[in-house]
Amino acid sequence: MHTLDFIRRLTALSLLGSLALGVPAGYAADAAVAATVPAPVPAAVAIARPSPAEVALATESLQRFVAQADPATKAIFAKYPDLIAVRPPRVNPCVLPRVNPGFSAKHEANVAIAQKGDIDLLFMGDSINDFWRNAGADGVVNPPRAGKAVFDKYYGAMKAANFGIGGDTTQGVIYRLRNGEGQGFQPKVVMLMIGTNNAATASSAEIAEGVGAVVLELRQDFPAAKILLLGIFPRGNPSDPVRKTVLDVNPIIAKLHDGKNVFYLDIGAKFLDADGFIPPDIMADRLHPNEKGYEIWAEAVKGPLAELMK
Repeated sequence: MHTLDFIRRLTALSLLGSLALGVPAGYAADAAVAATVPAPVPAAVAIARPSPAEVALATESLQRFVAQADPATKAIFAKYPDLIAVRPPRVNPCVLPRVNPGFSAKHEANVAIAQKGDIDLLFMGDSINDFWRNAGADGVVNPPRAGKAVFDKYYGAMKAANFGIGGDTTQGVIYRLRNGEGQGFQPKVVMLMIGTNNAATASSAEIAEGVGAVVLELRQDFPAAKILLLGIFPRGNPSDPVRKTVLDVNPIIAKLHDGKNVFYLDIGAKFLDADGFIPPDIMADRLHPNEKGYEIWAEAVKGPLAELMK
């Protein structure tokens, strides 16, 4: 076999093996991450991973394949020993509990609220939840990134707490719940949306595992609570890769719905026009709701929340 043809065949074999194992291209192991214990993940959203025996078998097969190569090809692999190999899937960063050090002040404030107790409805997530607190500039109609007026209107009379932190990820929420935000109270309902900030570095399947790990942590911390699990909201424009990444998470996490403790709800279409774009009066930056966007959100979950709060 010609050297170039052999390399093409070998590369194809390796790529197929890597894809089957779920390995992102260019992945380099992070020793610090690998040393962290991953949070458990529900079977419904778990990524299929090979057993050690399966990895060993694939490695042996690849070695036998390489052994058939002509001398020139073998010389290439001797010169570049890492050129091709069977690589197990990486540890999913979305399920490795860790919090951004810059979030410590907000985390500590949330813990203080948790310790006071007396919370019936908990909002949990990232900036999209966090900005329910924002009032917006005085005199501005439909202020961007501002949900306080809507929050006060719909939830002001309730025992509600908002543990959203702008910029947070699934792994950050797991950490926060385990370190004070999941102790000291027992809410009736948790409204959760998380995962959009994972999209820069993780696949849809990895993000879904992260969301699943958060749900498991909530179930452990608040066993009597109902969880209203929202599908991740659309962001960007229809052709943006990041929109596909986040929206492809939703069909996976929808499997977490059990109608007893976890209730999945996707309201994303309510933020889109007929062509799939996000109108600027709903999300000026195509990510965070304006006041009008928060009104749409509150109306969409009004009925489901009322049922779950009973």
